[in-house]
Amino acid sequence: MKLLRHGPRGQERPGVLDADGRVRDLSAVVPDIAGDVLTAAGLARLREVDVATLPLVPGTPQDGLRLGPCVGAVGKFICIGLNYADHAAESGMPLPAEPVVFSKWTSAIVGPDDDVEIPRGSTRTDWEVELGVVIGTGGRYIAQADALAHVAGYCVVNDVSEREIQLERGGGQWDKGKGHDTFGPIGPWLVTADEVPDPQVLDLWLEVDGHRFQNGNTRTMVFQVAQLVSYLSRFMSLQPGDIISTGTPPGVGLGQKPPRYLVAGQTMHLGIQGLGEQRQRTVAA
Repeated sequence: MKLLRHGPRGQERPGVLDADGRVRDLSAVVPDIAGDVLTAAGLARLREVDVATLPLVPGTPQDGLRLGPCVGAVGKFICIGLNYADHAAESGMPLPAEPVVFSKWTSAIVGPDDDVEIPRGSTRTDWEVELGVVIGTGGRYIAQADALAHVAGYCVVNDVSEREIQLERGGGQWDKGKGHDTFGPIGPWLVTADEVPDPQVLDLWLEVDGHRFQNGNTRTMVFQVAQLVSYLSRFMSLQPGDIISTGTPPGVGLGQKPPRYLVAGQTMHLGIQGLGEQRQRTVAA
């Protein structure tokens, strides 16, 4: 299934993409794409629904019909840094012995095609296409062999970053440099795990103003999805609807020679194989 949330910002309704690429409304079935709806039992109930009988939402998704963040009421937005060896190299940082963990504030979350703000005074706002992992069945101390069974599905994430704040201000403030409003576009949809048999073979890419900067594949992750889910569950309980953003391949603005950063008026276009695409316009905050 491709689960989504459609409608004006702050008024999104749950939906599902049908076989013809049209949005069907799920409001009479579930209150939101969130919480217990994402557990194994919740998804099993959704699979019993005849999608063709659901109300058709007028408009074309991402072309007149706005899609919101594909998961609602996110409790934790956990991110992994330097998780592709070649990205660590372009950042001038050593390969981590353990996952580098930081958070994005949930107030950073926006829809896949919503505007992205350049913070006031910023000259080093950067892009990062990433595979998002959405937790379905929560847990603590999850064994790596069982970890993928705790995943509801996957989505595209743009881990927008302000590099000066992240790397220099106060000796480096990753959370602060990653958490500006609009710095967390997710979606267009949550593709359930049964449609992604292997999350470690997915191509991902990002363009700015039509120029391809990032080309990668999740097979080159330092720490794979199952490792990350298991690792994080040692330090916190993972709960339904939590999002793990798993790191970015090389090609970010920081790694260009010379570095290149975003300014207002540009367009980012990014996607992951089988998970959909995003397109954001940059605007001044």
